[in-house]
Amino acid sequence: MASPAKKNYRRYKIRSTEGKPDDFMSMREVTGRRYGKLTAEDLPDLIVIDGGIGQLNSALEIIRSFGHDVPVVGLAKEFELIFVEGESEPIELPRESQALYLMQRIRDEAHRFAITYHRKLRSARNLKSELDNVAGIGKKRREELFKKFGTIDKIKAASLDELLTVPGMNRTAAESLINFFKVKEKS
Repeated sequence: MASPAKKNYRRYKIRSTEGKPDDFMSMREVTGRRYGKLTAEDLPDLIVIDGGIGQLNSALEIIRSFGHDVPVVGLAKEFELIFVEGESEPIELPRESQALYLMQRIRDEAHRFAITYHRKLRSARNLKSELDNVAGIGKKRREELFKKFGTIDKIKAASLDELLTVPGMNRTAAESLINFFKVKEKS
């Protein structure tokens, strides 16, 4: 059984929707960024889009605009229907078929990868905002703290001497950080 080619995985921060979720606009943006610069030799044999006919059409609009002729299908989760370009009716694979199992594995791996990425982004935003409230801790020190300790819990647990080993850290900022977490614990 073939395994995923993880070196070909890509992550994209959606820029076009500016905090307003829009599946179709997001699909067009990511598809353009992913397939816009590829040559015919670099394209996969099949592109599977996560979603139904709307998402498929959004992706196809962009993929075809680049002149790519690769087959593209959409997999809609609720009923596991496969939408194919130019077909009005979706394909419903038998529930126990290996083909359906493969399509589900592809979709589930894409979801796992995306969810892991979004959790990481959310965690970074939350951690960043927490340290933003500490006097004397700016962007550079925050980055160095995370390089050294990795997690907010390890930063909280660090002693004054350990904090002072962080590049760019001074005693005043380190003490401010320790006091910030002490006050936060009490509230």
